[in-house]
This record gives sequence, C-alpha cells and structure tokens, in this order.
Amino acid sequence: MRNSATLLMTFTRNPELGKVKTRLAKGIGEKAALEVYIKLLEHTENVLQKINTDKCIWYSVSVRQNDIWPDDSYQKKAQFGNDLGERMQHAFEDAFQHNYEKVIIIGSDLYDLQPKHIEEAIAALDTNDIVIGPAQDGGYYLLGMKKLHKKAFLQKKWGTETVLADTLKDLDNQNIHLLETLNDIDYVEDLLPYEIFKKYRS
Repeated sequence: MRNSATLLMTFTRNPELGKVKTRLAKGIGEKAALEVYIKLLEHTENVLQKINTDKCIWYSVSVRQNDIWPDDSYQKKAQFGNDLGERMQHAFEDAFQHNYEKVIIIGSDLYDLQPKHIEEAIAALDTNDIVIGPAQDGGYYLLGMKKLHKKAFLQKKWGTETVLADTLKDLDNQNIHLLETLNDIDYVEDLLPYEIFKKYRS
C-alpha cells in the first residue's frame, strides 16, 4: 500500500554465515564478517526509521518476517535477476509500476550513512533527473530517479572501481546531483575509521 510519493529501497543479503561480506571475511573470518554485517544492517535500519517515506527491503534470497526490519514499517520483496544491474532495474520498475514519483535505492553496508544523505537525495530529485551517492571504492551507495533510466543498469562490471564512472558516462545527458562521497565496508581496511569495529581489526 502506498502512503508516500517517495519509495526508499534497500538491497540486503540474508545474514547467513559464509554468505555475506565474503571479501571482508578473507581478512577477519566468516563469523566476524557476519557480525560486522549485522551491525551494518542495524545501523541502516536505524537511519531508515528516521526517514518519513514508504520503504521496501529487497532480500537477496528469501523474504524474512519479524527480523530487524519491522513488518509494519517495510514492504518486503525478493530480488531477482542475473546480476546486480538486473536486480536493481527490476526493483525500480516495480516501484514505478506502483506510481511512486521518486525512487531511491541505498546499500546496506555503510556505517557513514546518515539521514541527512537520504534527505538531501529526496530534495535533489525536485530539480534533478538523477541523484547518486558516490562510494570511495569507485561504486555508489545511493541511486535515485524520477523515471526509469535503463542505461544506469546495463553492461557494468559490478563490484569494480569503474561502476560510478561508467554509470555517469551512460547517463551523461541527464541532470545529475552528486552527494557526499562515503566509505562502504568491503575489506578489513575499511573498518579502520570506526571504533565500533575495533575488535575486528586486530
């Protein structure tokens, strides 16, 4: 049911041992990587609760009820598609089919993410076609648009340092607003700035 003109979507992996943060796990082990990921999910949920829009969680494998994403606060759906681009495109298509006017997707592995970043993104779509939150690793942590731009999702080397540059190149005729660049957590060195993750760095 739609209560807002804006939909805020999050892609999340089902938090299972050995299935999340595999690059991080090479440095700190699978159990610690799962603990870090759960902390990141909890942080993301805490941020999202402060945003007054409709929200949807897209699960990597299967929808979970009564988990850290309260059922009364979030729509819940399962991702589908052969790669990240296809999965995101399907999510945006689904949102626009439900007549949302602004659709934003964020990652779930940013301890730097704050409500102000999402609020800026929502406001930026008043006067821009697209909003992107760049990540320090060359990808992005947020993507928002007012209508479907399929070029954003096609033929990218997902998970590499060229994703943001390739996306900007493919969307070069659109009016794009860039947010602050943030650090997403994929490797053990990405934990260095954060006191909460200190025990995992030694």
